[in-house]
Amino acid sequence: MSTQVSSIAIRNIAIIAHVDHGKTTLVDALLTQSGIFRQGEAIPTCILDSNDLERERGITILSKNTAVTYQDIRINIVDTPGHADFGGEVERVLGMVDGCLLIVDANEGPMPQTRFVLKKALEQGLRPIVFVNKIDRARVDPEQTIDKVLDLFIDLGADDDQCDFPYLFGSGMGGYAKVDMETESHDMKPLFDAIVRHVPPPIGDPKKPLQFQITTLDYSDFLGRIVIGRIHNGTIKNGQSASLIKDDGSIKRGRISKLLGFQGLQRIETEEASAGDLVAIAGFDNVNIGETIACPNEPQALPLIKVDEPTLQMNFCVNDSPFAGKEGKFVTSRQLRERLQKELLTNVALRVEDTDSPDKFAVSGRGELHLGILIETMRREGYEFQVSQPQVIFRSIDGIECEPFEILVMDIPEESVGICIEKLGTRKGEMQNMETGSDGRTQLEFIVPSRGLIGFRGDFVRATRGEGIMSHSFFEYRPMLGTFEMRRNGVLISFEEGTSTFYALKGAEDRGQFFISPGTKVYKGMIVGEHNRPADLELNVCKAKQVTNIRSAGAEVLDALQSPVQMNLERALEYIGPDEMLEVTPDSVRLRKISNKKSTKR
Repeated sequence: MSTQVSSIAIRNIAIIAHVDHGKTTLVDALLTQSGIFRQGEAIPTCILDSNDLERERGITILSKNTAVTYQDIRINIVDTPGHADFGGEVERVLGMVDGCLLIVDANEGPMPQTRFVLKKALEQGLRPIVFVNKIDRARVDPEQTIDKVLDLFIDLGADDDQCDFPYLFGSGMGGYAKVDMETESHDMKPLFDAIVRHVPPPIGDPKKPLQFQITTLDYSDFLGRIVIGRIHNGTIKNGQSASLIKDDGSIKRGRISKLLGFQGLQRIETEEASAGDLVAIAGFDNVNIGETIACPNEPQALPLIKVDEPTLQMNFCVNDSPFAGKEGKFVTSRQLRERLQKELLTNVALRVEDTDSPDKFAVSGRGELHLGILIETMRREGYEFQVSQPQVIFRSIDGIECEPFEILVMDIPEESVGICIEKLGTRKGEMQNMETGSDGRTQLEFIVPSRGLIGFRGDFVRATRGEGIMSHSFFEYRPMLGTFEMRRNGVLISFEEGTSTFYALKGAEDRGQFFISPGTKVYKGMIVGEHNRPADLELNVCKAKQVTNIRSAGAEVLDALQSPVQMNLERALEYIGPDEMLEVTPDSVRLRKISNKKSTKR
């Protein structure tokens, strides 16, 4: 029978929340007040968001481990992503912890990803501590937020013990927490006390044979492959022999060359760790998420980590455009394949499959953001390739063809309500709830097929004039709805290779909105703008003005060209059509037609 670990007092807790509800900022406050920084030391913000893309986008993409000491108790903290697209990160780390801290914005209340991460925590049998954050903002009702959270617990089927959750109020930015709104507080001590009181000590037996499950992979130039996870049973010693139990059941012998524990932002070398602790291990190279490191004499595998299947798929192809190989460092199918296979080692929610073409790979993920982050990471590493329009993955359930549906929540100005409802109606969206606030804004909740959300963000921005906020997460698979038309205007296509000119773009300005500026290099079949009409239109955007010695009457008038639409990677992925490809290089993002048979020339 398992016993509670008694060698050292430990608490293992995950921080979960909807994106932008303040997870990483709250962790900053906990780290700062735990005393890990020296007096006078410069303290960064968003300490755990070390990835460049995380800092640029202000989101957490990868789960991170840290540890603080409070009253002689080591609190291991795991910061998790808030986007459902990175739900694979959430699911695998929840098996490492014994409790979780659910953060909810006092103004927004529970949002789609709140539902997603809470559902995963409840399925693990965890009893969350709820922290109502940002109570120092204007127009907040923290008590009402708690009522909404309780409704969500009940809706997700939480048991009586889970519904009787402890809760606190506070501000991660302000660095304080309190047990009720009337109490004064100036620090995070009430939250530390709640973690120690309500998160149970880890369960495990240090005397049993070793069982350590791998939940995160890392790499060091000095140590090689590093695996991070939890010791479920037994004791690990630096330098000891161990067995790696692969996901196919095979066993590989090895030695633990380095054992590392967590303290603040650092990994510290340690000689021994026991059941219940979170540690990092070096010494095993060919490893996968979910595999078990066990004692060499009695190797026993832990259950593999189950992760929800992907819902979106797109093709990654070798670039075959006229500009192929001019901007990228890695351009061959072998290099593309090796990079995608490497991604599978750490990205547990990703799937990569071969196709009938050696130059094309089917890549499946959790959503457009999940796949978009992978594409952006690869282009920054020097890869050049093409991707197709994202397509939802259909499944046959009990003989019925089903498709993924998502919960969509929008916070929009009142005057945009009608047009948003109309646009989602054409995309088979079903409205579940509508709440109008006193600040002139309305919150709408829809259940929409994932198909209907592909390319919707651009329509949403235009419908709300950039003032709307939307978020969505996977809900469930339902019987497939019929086909529906998501109308988009045609595109403007270059019909020759060259350099675009001001004269040509100005002459065709009345035909639509351009994506390029004068001086942009283009090729035949490259998409240079959006047409005003539903049909595609081919244009000569490289046409130069004939030079004569005759002075025109309007020569002194300076013409101005409309500003082009900046087609970045994220926007291009939402815009791309089924007969189009997105060319991605370290320097450029270009849209192109696979076939432009239906277009007309001008």
